[in-house]
Amino acid sequence: MNGAGQEAPSRRGRWWFLSMKCTSSVEKSNRMPNAEQGARLVTSGSAQTMCFYSFLPFVRMEVNFVVCQLFALLAAIWFRTYLHSSKTSPFIRHVVATLLGLYLALFCFGWYALHFVIQSGISYYIMIIIGVENMHKYCFVFALGYLTVCQITRVYIFDYGQYSADFSGPMMIITQKITSLAFEIHDGMFRKNEDLTPSQRCLAVRRMPSLLEYLSYNCNFMGILAGPLCSYKDYINFIEGRSYQLQQSEANGKEDTKYEQTDPSPNIAVAQKLLICGLSLLFHMTITKTLPVEYNIDENFRATASWPVRFFYLYVSLMAARPKYYFAWTLADAINNAAGFGFRGYDKNGVTRWDLISNLRIQQIESSTSFKMFLDNWNIQTALWLKRVCYERATFSPTIQTFILSAIWHGVYPGYYLTFLTGVLMTLAARAIRNNIRHYFVESPTVKLCYDIVTWMTTQVAISYTVVPFVLLSVKPSLTFYSSCYFCLHIASILVLLVFPLKRTQKGSKKHESIQPVWSKKLEEENLLQKNSYSTTNNSFSQKEEITCRYQALKQ
Repeated sequence: MNGAGQEAPSRRGRWWFLSMKCTSSVEKSNRMPNAEQGARLVTSGSAQTMCFYSFLPFVRMEVNFVVCQLFALLAAIWFRTYLHSSKTSPFIRHVVATLLGLYLALFCFGWYALHFVIQSGISYYIMIIIGVENMHKYCFVFALGYLTVCQITRVYIFDYGQYSADFSGPMMIITQKITSLAFEIHDGMFRKNEDLTPSQRCLAVRRMPSLLEYLSYNCNFMGILAGPLCSYKDYINFIEGRSYQLQQSEANGKEDTKYEQTDPSPNIAVAQKLLICGLSLLFHMTITKTLPVEYNIDENFRATASWPVRFFYLYVSLMAARPKYYFAWTLADAINNAAGFGFRGYDKNGVTRWDLISNLRIQQIESSTSFKMFLDNWNIQTALWLKRVCYERATFSPTIQTFILSAIWHGVYPGYYLTFLTGVLMTLAARAIRNNIRHYFVESPTVKLCYDIVTWMTTQVAISYTVVPFVLLSVKPSLTFYSSCYFCLHIASILVLLVFPLKRTQKGSKKHESIQPVWSKKLEEENLLQKNSYSTTNNSFSQKEEITCRYQALKQ
């Protein structure tokens, strides 16, 4: 369930200390059997890292990705130090960020990186010729369609199930950016201000970006490989040096004082995130390989293991599959922070917060006591994208439409669709249970503790059960797993929906907003209310108006 890359069958390998004889490694690879060489050389990315991947349990694509991200981390530190907004014009910062991003894409993906420029260029052309009234629709259809065609070509023509990181991963992020910006321009330049929700009003872009700004937003070196998605206004705010301009507002939403804050250092936040990356990578290289998800459909295991053992292994095997996402997303977050992007303000204790574009909260994920809580903290920026471009704009069945969009965006493997169809059932059932019985267990601390333990266990098993097809990819092994479990959680979810009423509310009402199944209002408010979150793109949209709209968002 990620934008950084697709799942692939686990590869066996052993960690060896790096040898200094890189040339002999290249020669050795040239003598590999065709099948083995084909498994390694799956893209046209740079072969300069061959001396690394011949000793590591990864294919070239994975090594190229890590090497490029480490280079991006160093480039981010240089960018913040020597091309700081106080020393360099926004034009130069845009040019450097774009060129570095395209270089990394070429190094990592070879000629496939041309897709990033083609998709962005055609989308920009559509924005110019169609006009602000309908550009969001055309950009949405084109960007998602182009992504889908590339995914179909990659999966069914080139090599089914081979990549764990591939060129469609960055395209997924670029698709999010293209569609988000198209809707934001439509909101800012066509729709009336009073017709917008508070979040749409704050995100609205009120002038057309230049081609350079557009390419910089889509293809900058900080987010070209693994994202995460950020709002266009936040990115422009960062490039133009307004990231640390804070507003102090009174409780009534009026501007009180305005001052320039000295740039806070991201060093501690970056170091903490790199530590998480190291631990996640170590876990992935040691534990993950010993707990393959495929073992859940092993015939002997299904025949001999008891139900408790099977569900326990289901949980631990899917938990062990998560660290690679923790690694990729946390490293991407650290790169943005190292460049000075991602500052969110200060908490109540005066500690800096560098989580403006963070994509996950590991502690909340592993301790989730509800389906909603898990999804609220997993792939956060994608969840916000789905909410903003689909859920809050859908005229009917927003939950179902949003899950369908999520499945299409993720790719064309059948397992993805099985996961998201199952996810619809799980989400609706979890919502029904929470709305109908949770209030009976919250008054007594002891009872609530027992309730939390039970719901934690249930949530972790339900999440693992739901995402097995996402990992297995194909229909046959996925149905083998579900049939071996007698579709028990599917049946249980349907029974829950039959027994407990699911409250229906009118679209757009406050009550409707309060029960969003995945994309919580609380998370949206956090993004809106941080003092430095959104910048303006022209002088007509004043800082004072932004403070007012954020305050109105909190009141709604």
